[in-house]
Amino acid sequence: MFPSDQDIRNRLLVARLPSMPQILLKLIELCQADEAGMAELAKLIANDAGMTTKVLSVANSAAYHRGGRKVGLVQALSVLGSDMIKTLVISESVFQTFNGFPHSGSTDLRSFWKHSLTAAVMAREIAKKMGYPHTEEAYLAGLLHDVGRLALLAAAPNEYGSNFLARDDASLCAVEQRTLQISHADAGAWLIERWNLDSFMADSTLYHHESTARLEAAHPLIRIIHLAQLLSSHDPELPLSADAGALCKIGVDDLSIICHGAAAQVKKAAEYLGIDLSGVDDLVAPPAHAPVAPVVDLAQQRLTEEVRNMALSAELGQSLARQKGDAQLLDVVRQNARILFNLENTIILLMNESGQALVGVSFGEQQQQQRLAEFSIALSGGGGIAGSALQRRLAFLERDGGQHGLAEEQLLRIFKAECLVCVPIASGKRCLGMLVGGVAAWRVADLKRREKFLQSFGAQAATALEAATRDRGEIDQRIASLKEDYRESSLRVVHEVNNPLGIIKNYLGVLDGKLTRQEPVADELQILNEEIDRVGNIMNEFAGVAPKIQDGVTEINRVVNDLVRLFRESKFLPPSVEIIARMSEQAAEIDGPVNILKQILVNLLKNAIEALPRGGHIEINNNGRVHRDGRVFFELCIKDDGPGMSAEVLANLFSPVRSSKVGQNRGIGLSIVHSLVKGLNGLISCRSTKAGTVFEILLPTRNAVAQGVAPAPNKALARDLRSM
Repeated sequence: MFPSDQDIRNRLLVARLPSMPQILLKLIELCQADEAGMAELAKLIANDAGMTTKVLSVANSAAYHRGGRKVGLVQALSVLGSDMIKTLVISESVFQTFNGFPHSGSTDLRSFWKHSLTAAVMAREIAKKMGYPHTEEAYLAGLLHDVGRLALLAAAPNEYGSNFLARDDASLCAVEQRTLQISHADAGAWLIERWNLDSFMADSTLYHHESTARLEAAHPLIRIIHLAQLLSSHDPELPLSADAGALCKIGVDDLSIICHGAAAQVKKAAEYLGIDLSGVDDLVAPPAHAPVAPVVDLAQQRLTEEVRNMALSAELGQSLARQKGDAQLLDVVRQNARILFNLENTIILLMNESGQALVGVSFGEQQQQQRLAEFSIALSGGGGIAGSALQRRLAFLERDGGQHGLAEEQLLRIFKAECLVCVPIASGKRCLGMLVGGVAAWRVADLKRREKFLQSFGAQAATALEAATRDRGEIDQRIASLKEDYRESSLRVVHEVNNPLGIIKNYLGVLDGKLTRQEPVADELQILNEEIDRVGNIMNEFAGVAPKIQDGVTEINRVVNDLVRLFRESKFLPPSVEIIARMSEQAAEIDGPVNILKQILVNLLKNAIEALPRGGHIEINNNGRVHRDGRVFFELCIKDDGPGMSAEVLANLFSPVRSSKVGQNRGIGLSIVHSLVKGLNGLISCRSTKAGTVFEILLPTRNAVAQGVAPAPNKALARDLRSM
């Protein structure tokens, strides 16, 4: 019982036959437009990494390269010439396409390739002899004239396997028509039309076994391929008939030259393509439909396949490593599964955070993909997919292969498949997820033969996914660090802005009282103006705008006296707290802006007041000049008689958010003070006992330069301020 005509054509439609490479389609366009100059060829080839490699390997082979440094692409094109380049691109593209057919890897194609290459070489020479302008088109048509045999083998391997290696003649077409209701000529023409090649290309394939009498008025390409097919099948030991070339108006002598010259060209083309034609002449093609055992060197075939898989794995790893983000990476994994294994229908399931279930991943906007994303398979629930993930091993789940879980049955129905291929995305002892694809039953044997490559494919995907996860984790850490820096900066700004705002608020109350009593308010207005400027400077620092560092002198005594007066007059100082300032009679000048020293002292005074909730005394003493490590400083002490601080608090005193104070800005003030003192090239220390706390600040005197110690430049101070 053989399949009906409708059945075999449907099977051709679903056989997942390969597409024609884009580089070949573009080359044919160039050739037909008579524009295939060297510049256009170079541009075309440079865009295809695989073709560039092939061209370079041929140009640097012993046949063309004569010692010295290896040539690059531009030199290779010059060395080979445009005709050779066109032939090479066409041959390599067709070679890749033919190898993409299902079952091509498990069948001995040597005789098929020799016949196709011979027909192609002869077609090109016949075209030249006839003056046909598109010789490359003739060469391609010769290569493709038997492509229908590969298509039938892919669609009906059981029915057509015994006839694939049969002699290519008219009797083969009759057997095909009788058994499959379609000949390889029909199938080839149908496929070429699907590839959107020129209609005459399809016709040359369709009629290559037609009788000579019917083709006398046919298009030249049809007649060229017909003659090339006859010559390629002719026994070289027998003489050609006198009218052999009549269809193309070529004499017997010219045909003999074409036939004798073809063998060397075929051998050279096979070498460039990496096709081993040794021993092909010893293979006698059987008549059509006779059972035949293909002669295959299994060891050589397996070695070739392993080498190819290794190369593909390396390229796959590089391709996956280039992807950015999990979504893009997983989409590329699915695309590669489709290209490498013809897995058209797939779902990717990733392990959830708990490691207890596999959850589907959504791709695109298609409804089916959205529904697949709703899949969740518990590892504890059993089933083939869960078992494959737990064991980190490849699995083939056939529809009638035993008890399946609900998820497996659903996927078999969704994919309309007879078998599920389960590929673990696993790295070491860790399974990150699963790639599950649906296939027809006849494809299982081929995929099982490629089991190692499938397992390697899953491992490559896992490695890339781990790297992407690791990169994402590093990015998340950097973002978290930036958020923390921003939060800390925000808290510093809030803390520091509250100080001048508190002064402004209190002085508005003082101002209101003085205005009521009609007393002078010039000093208060000046203070309000200075504090408003301080708020502006703090906000500019937070926004990244460099603060205006004043070149000039700050007189410590004046700043301290002004602050003491300000605290006494405002509501900052409770009635129960007394503040005393003891300044030296000599001027105490330092380099740096007034606002910085003011900001330091306000923070320390507010902390001292907060340490005296029941009242007490605060002293600010300028102890004059002191010498430390060969440098001269002014020593400024702020002392309170509060309860003091614990050893634990003292150990982390100048670190942010370490204080036990209640509130949103706890522990920030002393960290800011420490940064500001360092910005002035000063030193700060603290002593604390049950009798009270003393902060000692050492600020370099103005003559520090004369002493050999230069104060910090203004730009450095500005940088320290911005970093807070």
